[in-house]
Amino acid sequence: MEKPSEKMAYTPAELKRLQTFDRRYRNSARQIFADRVAFYHQITGGSYTSITIRDQKTRWGSCSSRGTLSFNYRLIFAPPKVLDYVVVHELCHLTHMNHSKDFWNMVERIMPDYRLCKRWLKDHGRELTLERHLSKQGIPLKLE
Repeated sequence: MEKPSEKMAYTPAELKRLQTFDRRYRNSARQIFADRVAFYHQITGGSYTSITIRDQKTRWGSCSSRGTLSFNYRLIFAPPKVLDYVVVHELCHLTHMNHSKDFWNMVERIMPDYRLCKRWLKDHGRELTLERHLSKQGIPLKLE
């Protein structure tokens, strides 16, 4: 689980509650990413071996040379189009294991407005946290 905000001290019960939410969102992310990969894989082709869900600090996704697709679970807090962009990006790496012109042309063929999603992540990626998401949903972080 991501570290709760340094500014807010949580009781043990509140930490346990946040961990429960974290597990639920990660489990949901597994299914969401599996579904989106299955959808876009029909378009991109290539061959992947597995999908992993992590809480990466510096990456939204990755594709290994062995075909393992990894995604940052926090993308489920982003607009669906942004999550789809990262899925498309990583699936295109199954064909082009680089960021060449051919790679970006493939991404653009599948998602013509990918640049908007890429920009959104750059501008708003730091906002994709469990605490911020719960707060936006009106779910209090502190138990009173």
